[in-house]
Amino acid sequence: MPDGLRGADGPATLGRWTADRARTSPGAVAVDDRGVVVTYRELDDRAARLAAAFRAAGYAVGDRVATITGNSADHVVLFFACAKAGLVLVPLSWRLSPRELAEQLEIADPVLLLVEEEFQSLARATLDRLARRLPVAALGAHGVEQRVPHPAVRTEAPATRLEVHDHDALLIVFTSGTTSRPKGAVLTHANCFWTNLSLSKTIPVAEHDVVLAVMPQFHVGGWNIQPLLAWWAGATVVLERTFDPGRVLHLIAERRITTMMGVPANYLFLAQHPDFARADLSSLGHAVVGGAPMPPALLRTWHRRGVTLTQGYGLTEASPNVLCLPDREATSRVGSAGLPYAHVDVAVADPATGELRDGPAEGELLVSGPGVFAGYFRDPDATAAALRGGWLHTGDLVRRDAEGYFTVVDRLTDVYISGGEGVSPAEVESVLIGHPAVADVAVVGVPDERWGEAGSAWVVLRPGAITDAAELAEYARGLLAGFKVPRDIRFIDEIPRSSATKTLRRVLAERAAREHEGADA
Repeated sequence: MPDGLRGADGPATLGRWTADRARTSPGAVAVDDRGVVVTYRELDDRAARLAAAFRAAGYAVGDRVATITGNSADHVVLFFACAKAGLVLVPLSWRLSPRELAEQLEIADPVLLLVEEEFQSLARATLDRLARRLPVAALGAHGVEQRVPHPAVRTEAPATRLEVHDHDALLIVFTSGTTSRPKGAVLTHANCFWTNLSLSKTIPVAEHDVVLAVMPQFHVGGWNIQPLLAWWAGATVVLERTFDPGRVLHLIAERRITTMMGVPANYLFLAQHPDFARADLSSLGHAVVGGAPMPPALLRTWHRRGVTLTQGYGLTEASPNVLCLPDREATSRVGSAGLPYAHVDVAVADPATGELRDGPAEGELLVSGPGVFAGYFRDPDATAAALRGGWLHTGDLVRRDAEGYFTVVDRLTDVYISGGEGVSPAEVESVLIGHPAVADVAVVGVPDERWGEAGSAWVVLRPGAITDAAELAEYARGLLAGFKVPRDIRFIDEIPRSSATKTLRRVLAERAAREHEGADA
């Protein structure tokens, strides 16, 4: 890392971003929170006062402050206050159960929990499960900004310094936990600085932009894919608490949204909304998609509406930006995740041996660079497993072509082996979603006595559509190799997804196993 990023309160510390903007564009709108606007001067003033109050109340560099809240301007103020004071924001998902939240609080070991009024009952049920007392306060001007409670008794000695360094922790974001116990990924000021710098060189945001933020702020994308870059650049961020397709289409027209980010499910639900065909999308210059491979048919649907969807790939542990397909190639390379961002290095490794592969290759994606996280909080074993040999091991299977472009094939943990052949659930899903009766679909590998594993497809039908498993299987046979066609196709009202909107394949696999056992009984 360059020497210029080593000093206290160096260029990478994010606490200075609002101060810089308050000087250059004090009256510009930083946040539009359901019609209530906060200017850059107001944002910096509130964040600076709250940071000073934390210091006065005895909070130290490195202390964790956890939150249970929806997207809000108050949460943004808290983020920058933590950045200024050297505290670590731990945003927790309000979609989790009290048991799950208590588990994450035990891991993060915060000295304060801030709760939005809407989630007080959830917080009380969570706190009842904790072994130790944790101070609780409300967010906002009528809560913690009015009076900061003293921090909880720490389990480790507090830091003695007051200055904030570039490599101090800024965020702890919990991974979605689809395959294992949740882990808290530690992102530093430098991580967030570099990932936003990388993003700015491929998908720039300028002062005139109006960014629609629908990703939850307990997700890394709720901060590091557009919102933080927007506040660095002096743009306006329109915050939404939940994702409602009809409201999003209305906001794009009303607020003249110029750019947004979502996962494939967001864009699928928008495209399926009855207002999509006639919605005014003229202000939407481009949009970013990440979180999972985007079905090519869905990309083309958006392209026909004049909106370029920039396909990207990332993961929490990389802050998250890793690969991106530039706008100019979105139509010519449909389905590709593109090239590495600036300041990001990648490699392809043999999943079995770990040997790095040159040229066109398929294997596990490895990542290195200043955006790679500092490790999992208080979990050295998991950190060592993820950061082996100087690389972040993503657990994602990718294919690199002769020109260096990457396509994400699937999670290595999701690929199942049927008759000795590897099958990517994402590939099967991209075929089934093309059937006119299918609104959503997920495929999982399940045990099979003959083939070892076979596919089980879970399908959500479009309203009023009529089809059956036999018809869908025949449709799939026309587009897939025989071993890739699901053994069974089941119908479900809704695909279960994690708080980060990732498909919970484990839940479906367990349900398939139970139903299979019931049928054999």
